[in-house]
Amino acid sequence: MLGPTWEPLAPTSMLGLKGPCWVGPGPDGGFAVSEEFGDVQLFGSAHQPLGSLGTLTGHNFGHPAGVCSDAQGSIIVADEQRHQVTLFPRVGPPICLQLEGLKRPLGMACAPQGQLVVADAGDNCIKLYQYLGEMA
Repeated sequence: MLGPTWEPLAPTSMLGLKGPCWVGPGPDGGFAVSEEFGDVQLFGSAHQPLGSLGTLTGHNFGHPAGVCSDAQGSIIVADEQRHQVTLFPRVGPPICLQLEGLKRPLGMACAPQGQLVVADAGDNCIKLYQYLGEMA
């Protein structure tokens, strides 16, 4: 037995992407797609386009890679070219996260215990960061 089978829900609903690379969960049941040519597109729970993070926030990406969203609905994006991870809160400007030891972030996931898991291709390892709360 090979396992469960999957059926496409709407194969034409996400046309117009420019080199989709990474996909991850977004807030409110939607998802985010990083594009090879420098932006991250957002989609709602009904697969409708919501716009790009670059256009919505004025942020310029180098080469966005892994994307995920945290428990507060913020979107987190790894930027492989700029060697950084940026948090996009629901309200307010983007925040460059100060993640020690990060060389070439690619894949990411938000763990339920407030942790951020980052695949770092710069030194071939997985790095785990713990959310400590707001800075004073």
